[in-house]
Amino acid sequence: MKRSDVLVVGGSAAGLTAAITARRHYPDKSITVIRKEQRVVVPCGIPYIFGTLGSPDKNLIPDAIHDKNKLDLVIAEATELDREKKVLQTSDGEFNYERLIIATGSHPAMPPVPGFDLEGVCAIVKDVAYLSDLQKRIGAAKKVVIIGGGFIGIEFADEINKLEGKQVHVIELLPHCLALAYDEEFCTAMEEVIRARGVDLITGVKVDRVLGEGKVSGVALGDGRKLDADLVILGIGAVANVDLAKRAGLRIGLTGGITVDRAMKTSDDAIFACGDCAEKISFFGGRPSPLKLASIASQEARIAGANLYGLRRESPGTVGAWSTAVGDTAIATAGLTEEMARKHGYDTVAVEIGGVNRHPGGMPGAVDTKLKAVFERKSGVLLGGQVMGDQTVGELVNAISACVQTRMRADDIAMFAISTHPALTASPIAYHLVNAAETAIGKM
Repeated sequence: MKRSDVLVVGGSAAGLTAAITARRHYPDKSITVIRKEQRVVVPCGIPYIFGTLGSPDKNLIPDAIHDKNKLDLVIAEATELDREKKVLQTSDGEFNYERLIIATGSHPAMPPVPGFDLEGVCAIVKDVAYLSDLQKRIGAAKKVVIIGGGFIGIEFADEINKLEGKQVHVIELLPHCLALAYDEEFCTAMEEVIRARGVDLITGVKVDRVLGEGKVSGVALGDGRKLDADLVILGIGAVANVDLAKRAGLRIGLTGGITVDRAMKTSDDAIFACGDCAEKISFFGGRPSPLKLASIASQEARIAGANLYGLRRESPGTVGAWSTAVGDTAIATAGLTEEMARKHGYDTVAVEIGGVNRHPGGMPGAVDTKLKAVFERKSGVLLGGQVMGDQTVGELVNAISACVQTRMRADDIAMFAISTHPALTASPIAYHLVNAAETAIGKM
């Protein structure tokens, strides 16, 4: 039997980050990462394999990072866990541990609709060989239907649409694409961008069935329409991979993830869990959250890895911050939208600020940027923000997320010590986030 002080099951965003964090906090411990994949893809880069990058080989997490951080790497599948003996069984033998971190990720969600077992219906699986095969299928297809108009569906659609000779349809059940993350005005603005780039976006309709005899030939919609398809791609989300945890008798939460406390500890004191496989609790009110993002996974991993031999960090709950881009247009969000905040019961003040992201407006790279900020009326605390513009909104939304997580008030934000430069930011007179706070104060 092999032995390691710390075992980490899973080698993607959560597992690798947890192992690196454990090494930094516990330099004298032996740490082993066990993963079943020969090579690990960058999760958020998967859609870009099929257009911008051109190959799964250009979207890999380098294995050299294990040597750099003095982590042992074992390519094997974890099969069973004996919690009493603290032994993990794998396809490469048994491993004894003091502490175990489960970071087994998630599986693609599969909707209960007839025809999803046909040849040519593909989920989004984080596996190099699978993605290489999908790339070949996309290359051969002329008509592609993508089911799901969230981030993954939109990004896949735009990347495939860049290829010559493709007709791309996106089917979204909700009234708007991206509706789970943005208020309606941001959704409709992005829909205009998507359609202008040649993608057929169909919203507010369900998929009745996938058509075909053995192989996919089309999709039947709930409104009676039928779309021809050589390939159908599912982009409707993911479910926690808790197979190992369930067999070991660990507690499972309401949304299907492994139950963890704020230290990322499971129902077993020697076992931690992080990433898509772990249950999420919302920053807003402590309710279960279904969000599964690489950014959340890495945050949880830094908590789990630090707490293995003593409490050093606690999770504040899932804020939810993410972004996407279609062409030169980017959209990003952090925390609650106005609609979400109202559903949570907050009395809100929402303000919108527009203007260029350079100063003066004639500077190269100047782009109109729109920011919507949502504050709690009585306290003035920032609940969330949404931004639309160019690539710079990706970092602006990170600043918004930091404000939300630290429960900053409008007065605090209005007093930001900001750095501005004509070629890099909006004017200090018209800095979007500061002006949003000032405007909100006037409405409270």
